[in-house]
Amino acid sequence: MKIISVKLPEQYVEILDQLVNENVFETRSEAIRLAIKKLLQEMERLQPEE
Repeated sequence: MKIISVKLPEQYVEILDQLVNENVFETRSEAIRLAIKKLLQEMERLQPEE
């Protein structure tokens, strides 16, 4: 995997930390990877077929 840096609003980081603290995700990175994966899948689904 590649490492990238992103800037997030403080509120997003607080929510990510809460999800990690509640053991919904093991790490912030895991949560962010899943969110990006779902976004990309949704965008692919919405692409018009050629």
